[in-house]
Amino acid sequence: MVAFGKRLKERQIQEWQEYYINYKLMKKKVKQYAHQIEVGTLERRHVLKDFSRMLDNQIEKIVLFLLEQQGLYASKLTKLREQHDALEEHPQISKITELREAYRGVGHDLLKLLYFVEMNAIGLRKILKKFDKRFRYRFTDYYVKTRANHPYSQLQQVFKHVGLGAVVGAVSRNLHELQDRQGSYLSIYDSPSLPLQDPVVDSIKAAVDRLTHSTNFLNFMAQHALIMQEELPAPVEQRIDEEKYHFMSLLLNLANTFLYMVNTYIIVPTADNYSMSLGAAATVCGIVIGAMAVAQVFSSVYFSAWSNRSYFRPLIFSSIVLFVGNVMYAMAYDLNSLTVLLLGRLFCGFGSARAVNRRYISDCVPLKIRMQASAGFVSASALGMACGPALAGILQTDFKIYKLTFNAVTLPGWVMAVAWLVYLVWLWFSFKEPSRDFEENNSSHASNCEKAEKSELEKGLKQPLLITSEETKDDDEDPEADGSEEAPEESRRPATSMVSAYRLLTPSVKVQLLIYFMLKYAMEILLSESSVVTTYYFGWSTGTVAIFLACLGLTVLPVNIVVGSYISNMFEDRQILLASEIVVFVGILLSFHVIIPYSVPQYVFSGLIMFVSAEVLEGVNLSLLSRVMSSRLSRGTYNGGLLSTEAGTIARVIADATITIAGFFGQSQLLNITLLPSLVICVVSIIATCCTYNSLF
Repeated sequence: MVAFGKRLKERQIQEWQEYYINYKLMKKKVKQYAHQIEVGTLERRHVLKDFSRMLDNQIEKIVLFLLEQQGLYASKLTKLREQHDALEEHPQISKITELREAYRGVGHDLLKLLYFVEMNAIGLRKILKKFDKRFRYRFTDYYVKTRANHPYSQLQQVFKHVGLGAVVGAVSRNLHELQDRQGSYLSIYDSPSLPLQDPVVDSIKAAVDRLTHSTNFLNFMAQHALIMQEELPAPVEQRIDEEKYHFMSLLLNLANTFLYMVNTYIIVPTADNYSMSLGAAATVCGIVIGAMAVAQVFSSVYFSAWSNRSYFRPLIFSSIVLFVGNVMYAMAYDLNSLTVLLLGRLFCGFGSARAVNRRYISDCVPLKIRMQASAGFVSASALGMACGPALAGILQTDFKIYKLTFNAVTLPGWVMAVAWLVYLVWLWFSFKEPSRDFEENNSSHASNCEKAEKSELEKGLKQPLLITSEETKDDDEDPEADGSEEAPEESRRPATSMVSAYRLLTPSVKVQLLIYFMLKYAMEILLSESSVVTTYYFGWSTGTVAIFLACLGLTVLPVNIVVGSYISNMFEDRQILLASEIVVFVGILLSFHVIIPYSVPQYVFSGLIMFVSAEVLEGVNLSLLSRVMSSRLSRGTYNGGLLSTEAGTIARVIADATITIAGFFGQSQLLNITLLPSLVICVVSIIATCCTYNSLF
């Protein structure tokens, strides 16, 4: 991998080369400072003063050039405004077309300037991080606090693109007015939600969002999918060919996600009754529910590898295996076989194609709608989680056809078998496999130097400047530290195994995976044992349990709307992270049955607190994880999405096994025994969070 300084030089817009941050010079100065302090020829306070002055000079150079370019664009826009006014009096179609192209030209120039700002922003952040690491001194905190909030701040020009908003607004508004609106007099100010049809406006908006690290509900939801991205607009933006994008194929992937989540949770309200009908204890429901997760641990790997070559074939295989698994699950009742029941659930787990669903969105959806597609993936999962138990509550009939029994415990299997059969037919006739040349082009974009730089830049821009401890291992590897210009090519390649992928994880990423493990464990305990616990303490029917679980599932989207639209804009991610962990801890604590009789309000209230806070925690944790994970984990079989899936799946497996093991102590002890590990893991994750992010807390 070529060092950042060299890549920065290679990626610079040549005519603006002298105005970029001199990263190589500043890096050498850091080395000189370290040597001078070591031999005692320079004091630390002089180093801080000299380095601050050098940074100020570099930023001033960037900002003055930025202002100069803004002035040029403003001058162009003024002249175009005069032409626009003249055309309103004497409209000419050819002149309108020319004017529209002229505005687009300014838009493309503006994209180049935004890219210039992005490159300098990541350069500044990296040199500050390098200084902190070399001298074990939180210089970044001091520098940002003293410069960013000053009334004459030049740093704000770089990281908040002060002034560029006016240019963006002028280009957007005029292009909007020049479009054919069929007599409409609405402007972008009258209807902010009106779609902007011009691609250059979409590109500018995406670039501005990246620079400001803007947070909204759609963006927040999209990051839940943990679809690791490398794309970042270059001076001339490269896009996936939209003609090769197939909406129906995307819809089929989202339908697969939805049906799989329905399949996962549809048996939760009735799994204990099914186990008892086959002569097993009610707590064996933990093994029945968890069998699907056990198989998913393995299926996630081979589906991820399979998606390197095809999307259609693994989805076909997934549908067939899930159809067979659900038929086996339903027929276990008439066969009176717990083994068939467990094998059916294992088959369902072996059909988990979520890795394919993620990969399709990452590779085959145009960049401008990828965020919406990612949010759709998360929404489909949440909707499936709510619909599964609700559907189980509806399926309360009992009848027989020939020798096959259809009742509350078998109907979930039969209904899902029919659903997967219908889906298989729909998939066979409607899915369009992306062409081979498309896949090759996409993979080459991911492997060349330009994409590698985009990944570096994306991580830098999405991460607040003050956060310097979260750098990925890729950023920490610094070939120039020992005087060399290049590192081994292997440092750019994707991970080739789970072990190599794990080695790429920084301590902070490991903590976030621990948090993910913890919340999935706690949620699985709450959901999987709900039927047994509520039957024992309150005598709830299957329908009542189904309503309770469905209501929990329905909180997912509203909670994410609140967090994504409001809370994330008011507080730092790490503040929300720690607060959510503490609330999860409180929810677990309130769930214990100690001395007083266990009541419905206590169970519902504590369960709601635990579930909602875990949902908030999951969203913020994955949002943060998607920004700080190594760029090498954004592609290949062993990617960041697979690691997070495995962490969550293993947590579910252990949780379900805990329920079954706890059953040997009797149902009266089940609640407290299963909650105790959740409490311990939660405490460990809180401590790890505080230790890892001590620079913030």
